[in-house]
Order: sequence, then structure tokens, then C-alpha cells
Amino acid sequence: MLAADDPIPYRVRRVEGSSPYVLVCEHAGNRIPKALDNLGLGDYDLSRHIAWDIGAEAVADGVSEILDATLVTQPYSRLVVDCNRWANDPEIVPTQCDGTAIAGNRELSSCDVANRIDAIHKPFHERLAGELDRKKQAGRPKALVTIHSFTPEMSGSKRPWQVGVIYNREGRLAESLIDLFAREEGLVVGDNEPFRMSDDNVYTVPSHGEGRGIPTVELEIRQDLIGDGKGQEYWAHLLGGVLRQALETLDMGRVRHHLSSGSLA
Repeated sequence: MLAADDPIPYRVRRVEGSSPYVLVCEHAGNRIPKALDNLGLGDYDLSRHIAWDIGAEAVADGVSEILDATLVTQPYSRLVVDCNRWANDPEIVPTQCDGTAIAGNRELSSCDVANRIDAIHKPFHERLAGELDRKKQAGRPKALVTIHSFTPEMSGSKRPWQVGVIYNREGRLAESLIDLFAREEGLVVGDNEPFRMSDDNVYTVPSHGEGRGIPTVELEIRQDLIGDGKGQEYWAHLLGGVLRQALETLDMGRVRHHLSSGSLA
């Protein structure tokens, strides 16, 4: 499916980073393989939140630089194939997103979907797994953090949170980060908001993080806060600071405390 001049489906920065963190940005880009003719969408729709996580890659790269952490990003639009969903998820190739029909994804055969998974999803996650395995073999402590962004409004509902800490079974890192974010004056923190994670609705954290038994979390930043360089730099420094503090305070062996859904202000 990918042409010779289409980019490979991953980019790795700071491969030899000294940080115990591995950072991931699954929805970093809005590229469409040339063979798919922009999925029938115009430039406006491809610039919107439906196509990618606006600002997330710039923030992730800033955090990676601050912490000297390995970062794995994925350049293709989530509308081609969503690299944070399981291969058997019916929404891995969406036919509509936030009310917008994705014409190029209609009436796809199972073979068409499998081709997209094989071309983009599979090699991206194989490379991420390789980075995690390499750090394990090097004997370094490790934790996995995925960095995303979310639209301020979805389906007519306002989303007040500025940052969301999203977790599933593994709550050690999430608890520490929620505590640290709560110390920031005026910051509205989503505890499993703007959505709740489960084994079924996301892939990276349950598969790569919980599957390895390592501290892991998904961080979501509201897109209107990171739409420009100034906001991206601010949030990179904020996340870099709290992630560094979390490592200093996190007891990797403690029993996960119960975390209730809601928000903190």
C-alpha cells in the first residue's frame, strides 16, 4: 500500500536516550498514503482533530528532549488506520468521525483493512516493542507514556479538563501524576477523562505497558492549549517536570491504590 516515496510508518528519536521513560505518539501525523487519494477528504478536514492529535507530536518531542527519553511516533493519519486500537476493533479504520463521513473508508473489504494494518499498524508496534525490549535487555528501569491531545468539544459537549490522565489496570504512575498535577494552581485534571480506558478501546497501554508489567499511562492535553509553539513549549516543560518528579516519588513495587473516575481542579 505504501509507495516508495511514502514515509515509513514510524520515527524514533533519541534512540540512546538515558531516561527510563519510553514515550509514544501514535497519532502524531495526518499523512495519507498516496494510493488512498486523501480518503476523499479536503485539506480542511485533514487539518482537523479527526485526522490527528493536534500539537501532540511537538509536545512529545519537547518532553523527549527535556528528559532525554526515547520517543516513537507514527506519521500517518488515524483515519488511515488507528494505531491505538486493536486489529480486530471495528473502528480501527473509521467510516465516520465526529459527524464527518470518511468516503475513502466506505465498503472496504477485510483484505483492504488487513493491508493497512500490515503496512502501518504492525511495523509501528513492532518497532515500539523493539525499543522496550532493548531497554529491558540493557537492564534499565523503564516506564511507558503515550502522549495525545483531545478536542475541546465533542458531539456538542464542552470538555473542561486541560490535561487528562488515562489508565487501565496499572495505576502506579497515574496516581503519582494526578497528585503532581493537582499541585499546579488552577489546573483542571481529568482522572480517566475525557474518556475511560479499557482493554478494548485502546491498544498501546494494555499491550505494551501492562503486558510487560511496567508503569504506564496515557496523557491527553486539550488541543486549544497546544495549537502553537508557545503552548507546546509550556506543556512540554510541564509534562517533563511532573514526569521527572513522578520517577523520584514512585515506588515501583507498591500495590495499586484505587483511583476513582472524576476530575480535580
